[in-house]
Amino acid sequence: MTTSHERIPILDIRRFDEQTVGDKQAFVDDIGASFRRWGFVGITHHGIPDEVISGAYEVMRKFFALPEDVRRSYFIEGLAGARGYTPFGIEHAKDSDTADLKEFWHVGRELPADMTAMRETYPPNVWPKEIAGFKEATYGLYEALDHLGRRVLKAVSLHLGLAEDFFEDKVNYGNSILRPLHYPPISENSSGVRAGRHEDINLITLLVGSGEPGLQILNNDNEWVPVDTIPGTIVCNVGDMLQMMTNHVLPSTTHRVVNPPPPYCHESRYSTPYFLHPNSDCLLETLPGCVTPDNPNRYPNAMTAHEYLTQRLIEIGLKS
Repeated sequence: MTTSHERIPILDIRRFDEQTVGDKQAFVDDIGASFRRWGFVGITHHGIPDEVISGAYEVMRKFFALPEDVRRSYFIEGLAGARGYTPFGIEHAKDSDTADLKEFWHVGRELPADMTAMRETYPPNVWPKEIAGFKEATYGLYEALDHLGRRVLKAVSLHLGLAEDFFEDKVNYGNSILRPLHYPPISENSSGVRAGRHEDINLITLLVGSGEPGLQILNNDNEWVPVDTIPGTIVCNVGDMLQMMTNHVLPSTTHRVVNPPPPYCHESRYSTPYFLHPNSDCLLETLPGCVTPDNPNRYPNAMTAHEYLTQRLIEIGLKS
């Protein structure tokens, strides 16, 4: 299979914040077109300071450099990887029995003290005591990406003909996850891949890459398109929950992280996706405006975000 030379669109999100209606509407049209065509878009001028991103990567690299027994001490049995460390050999792509060549850490939402009812589906975070400033650096990035993701959802809402704040009360306490990822050095003939072909579970994903190649998306011609990391750009893609709500008007695109050629394969690869989820009790149901005679409702049975997440975690091997 050949790899396409196409590229996903790169958009300046400052256009969405412009006071002139024309600039804002043009951005809404452009991001809607990119999501409909690709399920992906690149976002520039997002307002997240370089030091927030670099600070998170610094503590992330320090954690993954710790001895294996120390890292594994933060693996919590029975938690489905919801918080703390997940070692190699556990997560795999849906419909695959081969584990991805990766390890990762999960940072979740810090709930206000009075929100006791939600704690059952929002486990408390754990923080590695060996790495100074880990909590501040990673949760600072978590909050910055949460803010950016909600801006993106406002543009998506307008594109779908909804009120700009349609998603706001559905994600204001979303069960979202920041996932610092480490793909270790591999040989040219390693079995398995860094991340098998898959779709994301959540509403949207915001990916802060660290520069190494490997991410590819599958286009409509069944060709793999590389997503090159451009400095200052955050890659954003549609997840299965948003695909479900929009009745596939906005597609959740298949993507993967391939094993790169030398010299990149001999080096670690790091990336940090932010999986923006709805509130756990949010009901996922098809938006009426996305149902037409040519696109009948594919999801007549609604379910909560927590029910959907649980189902998918079982499918990828994190939950039994």
